[in-house]
Amino acid sequence: MLPGQVIEIVADASASGQRLDRFLAELSGLSRSRVKTLIEAGYTSVDAVTVREPAASVRAGACYRLDPPPPVAATPEPQAIGLNILFEDDDLIVLDKPAGLVVHPAPGNEDGTLVNALLAHCGDSLPGLGGEKRPGIVHRLDRDTSGVMVVAKSEMALAALGRAFAERSIARHYLALAWGVPSPTTGEIEGDIGRDPRDRKRMAVVTRNGKPALTRYRTLASYAGAASLLECRLATGRTHQIRVHLSARGHPLLGDPVYLRRTPAAARMLPAPIRDACLDFPRQALHAASLGFIHPRSGAELLFETEPPEDFKSLKELISAPSDT
Repeated sequence: MLPGQVIEIVADASASGQRLDRFLAELSGLSRSRVKTLIEAGYTSVDAVTVREPAASVRAGACYRLDPPPPVAATPEPQAIGLNILFEDDDLIVLDKPAGLVVHPAPGNEDGTLVNALLAHCGDSLPGLGGEKRPGIVHRLDRDTSGVMVVAKSEMALAALGRAFAERSIARHYLALAWGVPSPTTGEIEGDIGRDPRDRKRMAVVTRNGKPALTRYRTLASYAGAASLLECRLATGRTHQIRVHLSARGHPLLGDPVYLRRTPAAARMLPAPIRDACLDFPRQALHAASLGFIHPRSGAELLFETEPPEDFKSLKELISAPSDT
């Protein structure tokens, strides 16, 4: 199969019941893992309807189409994208990442990322630093999480910041709007996090094959018992950690497209217009509010704080209208 080549075929009876990723891998000559990635990214359709489940069973008589994206450069291209830089020197950049900005290129988000913006901003100093796809990246925020990030600009800073994150000596706290009010209102959530065995695109608190995770939280305000503003501090840094831990406790984040699967019972406590606005919030209501660390060269103690973006603040104001206790 040539890069970007489309495959379209009507499955015959012999293919009936096969896994979709295996079926398309045999036809395309691509690896099964590559086909699985393309399916999950939405590049496959069945009878003109997009399918994202690699384990779906092939149906005889159905028309299957694999339409991969055109090939992209092996390394990200610099792109002039505005950055809100809080601090910069020869070793690092601290910035306030907006919601909606992907940190590094990945299938389905090959450009328009923070890495593309950093390559344009830093010029020749960043490429190759820590890997071609993630130059200078020592930690990440989910696409729709806003807030403070630090990026390394030198090998020394990359190594030192990497150690600091691994040793959990980085101080960081998040603000989150969650459904309901945790009990107790201040506490810890501990539970290993790994891939959800029922949905590989989600993370979950698991009993096997997970990594230890600990989130400390404090309730800053509650809104008619329907929602709460939480301060969350990470003792570990697992994928989707705050989102997974709060969801496991029955307090998913407002707007979370992955871990909020049904209307929470607490939503019934809000007036209908406010409830609808909360349920329609287009992203997880999570903001990385502060980041503190020791500068890898000077040894100075640095602390950076940012206010949540306007959509977060507007949502907070909206839900505080009925009652703020």
